[in-house]
Amino acid sequence: MSPTPDTDPFVLYGQTLQSRLLLGTARYPSPAVLQAAVARSKPGMVTASLRRQGSNAAETGSSFWELLRSLNVPVLPNTAGCHSAQEAITTAQMAREVFDTPWIKLELIGDDYTLQPDTLNLVSTAEHLIREGFWVLPYCTEDLVLCQRLVDVGCQAVMPWAAPIGTGRGPINPYALQMLRERLSVPMLVDAGLGLPSHACQVMEWGFDGVLLNTAVALATDPVAMAGAFADAVSAGRAARTAGAMTPQDSAQPSTPVLGTPFWHHNNG
Repeated sequence: MSPTPDTDPFVLYGQTLQSRLLLGTARYPSPAVLQAAVARSKPGMVTASLRRQGSNAAETGSSFWELLRSLNVPVLPNTAGCHSAQEAITTAQMAREVFDTPWIKLELIGDDYTLQPDTLNLVSTAEHLIREGFWVLPYCTEDLVLCQRLVDVGCQAVMPWAAPIGTGRGPINPYALQMLRERLSVPMLVDAGLGLPSHACQVMEWGFDGVLLNTAVALATDPVAMAGAFADAVSAGRAARTAGAMTPQDSAQPSTPVLGTPFWHHNNG
């Protein structure tokens, strides 16, 4: 039997989420497709940015915020597009007022080309927000020391990338991600760079606690079906992790033990 939210709760900052999949809300073909994708995948949270840059008025205007409220899914505001600590802090403060929530996904971008996090200022910015009472989920790289420092200043979870945002390449540094999972005990979600449901299943099998997706679903040919596929993959990966995989062997092992001679060689006379 697969684990359920009741038997295997996903807890962040003392709050139990109903799914280990978190879903972004940008770049969908239409608000209706976003709504259907959320209904199909039933994510634990949806992310949204006050600094969003949509392709049409419906994606940036008040109707979008009304749509978010109608989803009946907790909203995780983010500081996407922020390039300085003060910019991220101000955006987080505004998001808390707009969404009436202490949750914040901290994005502090250090490079416009790769959208890599500003690892030099991320820790101090997270520490500042935590002192202000925010529940910070920092978007970061897979660097072990960086993630440990984030935990040290009070982050109760971290969100390392699998690959640069929007690339869909899947985990490009499996060794570092698996080492990170082994060394830190806090909840960890893989955020950014996953392109296929198999990528999500893989990181869940490694022991990550959840994944956050956007582009892989929003830009799929059928975003609704892809949202469902990712939801199923996350559940399958978690079930495999909790079930306990067999230990790999160096040589072939018979699945059926062989004892004595084959039964058709037995003399029953």
